[in-house]
Amino acid sequence: MRIAIVGAGALGLYYGARLQRAGNDVHYLLRSDYQVVKKNGLHVYSVEGDFFLENVQGYLTSEEIGEVDLVLVGLKTFANHRYNELIKPLLHEQTIILTLQNGLGNEEALAECFGPDRVLGGVAFLCSNRGEPGVIHHLGEGRIILGEYNSPETNRVEKIAKLFRESGVPCRAVADLKKARWEKLIWNIPFNGICALMLCPVDTLLRHPGSRGLVIDIMSEVIEAANAQGISEKIKHSLADDMVKFTEGLGSYKPSMLIDRQESRPLELQAIFQFPLTAAIRKGIRMPKVEELYNLLDLSENGFTV
Repeated sequence: MRIAIVGAGALGLYYGARLQRAGNDVHYLLRSDYQVVKKNGLHVYSVEGDFFLENVQGYLTSEEIGEVDLVLVGLKTFANHRYNELIKPLLHEQTIILTLQNGLGNEEALAECFGPDRVLGGVAFLCSNRGEPGVIHHLGEGRIILGEYNSPETNRVEKIAKLFRESGVPCRAVADLKKARWEKLIWNIPFNGICALMLCPVDTLLRHPGSRGLVIDIMSEVIEAANAQGISEKIKHSLADDMVKFTEGLGSYKPSMLIDRQESRPLELQAIFQFPLTAAIRKGIRMPKVEELYNLLDLSENGFTV
């Protein structure tokens, strides 16, 4: 299978490297890493074993890559306005587009651009950071949950899931993609949001009793909102405790939104905050602590002055 990685950050490079290492024909759309990766290859330092890819097929434009069978989208959601520019040159009639992006609204945006029938959604539970150019640090997890966006078709989802599993990535297909997306939001909203606002890693957040309690309160709000979305099975509130316990094992992990802030990039506020808040309100659910966190992030992001 010929695969293109669009959005070659910590997520895209990690999964692309896993797929390439397993023998797949992987092509990377690169930006700042281009010269280094083309010259020196790609290093992955992983809790599951380090590896190095000497020859990486990297490109500066999608036109250079040409048509592929699978497009893996790992873009930051604030770059979704570039879908047509970056993805259209990669498509043939049967090309599948799989988004592994954060938050809500990505499948809908891709469907609007390219038609709903070719779109798959994936939820990546991955803890990884970029190091210097050409270096990825995989700190934990990595499993993916896949689902169809608009089609009852399941064979192609299982085919892609098998592709990941054969590459050493735990992956399973599910019928309820919406539930999987909300389950990740239970972690993403408090940890990404508070860490970005306070400029601290997850362990600092969890050592302070007040902020630890706030994390759990926010998780509870998100669970309530998720359970109002017509998902196939209610999410138990005990999932919040499980997620906190898991996060304690990550040490001084920096969520992606914290890194974006430190590197002066925009924050993914629409996908991770605005869309979930709107979806909750439509079902008659308010998330007051999530709203407060979003408003503070929006204030700090946009630099309002009096």
